[in-house]
Amino acid sequence: MGDVNQRIFVQKYRDLFQGPYLEVGSKDYGSTQNLRILFPPEEEYLGVDLEPGPGVDLVLDLTLPWEKMDARLAGRRFGTIFCLSVLEHCQAPWRMAENLTRLLRPGGYLLVSAPFAWKFHAYPNDYWRFTPEGIRQLFDRLEFDPTLAAWATSKPGEFYPVDGQIGKIRFRTTPYRRQKRWTWAIGVAVLRFLRNVGLLGFLADFSYVLAPTNIMMIGKLPESEAGIKTEIQ
Repeated sequence: MGDVNQRIFVQKYRDLFQGPYLEVGSKDYGSTQNLRILFPPEEEYLGVDLEPGPGVDLVLDLTLPWEKMDARLAGRRFGTIFCLSVLEHCQAPWRMAENLTRLLRPGGYLLVSAPFAWKFHAYPNDYWRFTPEGIRQLFDRLEFDPTLAAWATSKPGEFYPVDGQIGKIRFRTTPYRRQKRWTWAIGVAVLRFLRNVGLLGFLADFSYVLAPTNIMMIGKLPESEAGIKTEIQ
């Protein structure tokens, strides 16, 4: 279950994806988005989570040893896997990354979204934050197309290219005016004014702050990588 921007991102590239579909962390907590309805009902769509609830077809820990996990899934492989806002809650994300890679069909896609900057949110625990390079390292057997990537704030529909400015709100209006990001330019001007008159003194020594930011990336398993096994410590 994704948030609004994750649903928008999935919908944008919907025609790229193919079934069967696996959604990791599929439980609906009441405020999350339903991704399942974006795809034809006749195609297999499996929702997996650590506990039962709406949207969960199978209760399963995807960091289990491969043989146990594969047996629970009856050897199924997937054309598309969605892993949205899950990795930060996973105690061993490298185990999950390897298992998810092995669950992909040859040529299959993984859409992963993870926080770069976000408030602490325990479901039940919150362990990690990620950079784009960190995601590539976790899923090092996948090919990530840089044109199929973005970072998004918590504001619906606010997406930007993945670059060296991820999440930054600078206390300068010039970059935002050049990019015609008028809302950001006005917001930064207000923040600068409040800081300069002493109402936001705790920001005095900072040149920028970070907005709540998720990174979204799409990776593909090459045909040549299918079936390769890797031992995880």
